[in-house]
Amino acid sequence: FFAQTSHETTGGWDTAPDGRFAWGYCFLREENPPSTYCTSSAYPCPQSYFGRGPIQLTNNNNYGLFGRSVNRDLINNPDLLATDPTLSFQSAIWFWMTAQDNKPSSHDVITRRWTPSAADTAAGRVSGFGLITNIING
Repeated sequence: FFAQTSHETTGGWDTAPDGRFAWGYCFLREENPPSTYCTSSAYPCPQSYFGRGPIQLTNNNNYGLFGRSVNRDLINNPDLLATDPTLSFQSAIWFWMTAQDNKPSSHDVITRRWTPSAADTAAGRVSGFGLITNIING
C-alpha cells in the first residue's frame, strides 16, 4: 500500500537527489491532468475529478461512490481529498479495498484472495505488484 501510494504521489525526476522515487508523497493533486475525468452518467460533473490524495483517486464515479461511503459530497467538493488529510487517506484505503468494475481490489490481489482466470493468466495478469499498478492506473 505505501509503495503504491508513494509512487502515485512522487515528485521525483531522473536526476533527483537520492533517485527518482525518493520523493513520494510530494503531490496532493495530479499535475497537468489530461481531462476532467468525467465519464460516468451515474454522477453529475460540476467539477473536475482528477487525481487527488495518496492513491490519486480519479473519475466522477469513484468520487461519488467513495463520497457516499463516507457520507461526504465529493461530487461538489472534490478538493476535500487534497485538503482533509483523514479523508484523503480514507479515499486511498477505500480504493485499495474496493473492487472496481471488472477488476479485483488491490487488497485481494496482494493477499491472493483473487485467483486469476485462465484468460487473466494468458494475458499475463497474475497476483503481484505489477497487477496492482495496473488496477490503480486503469
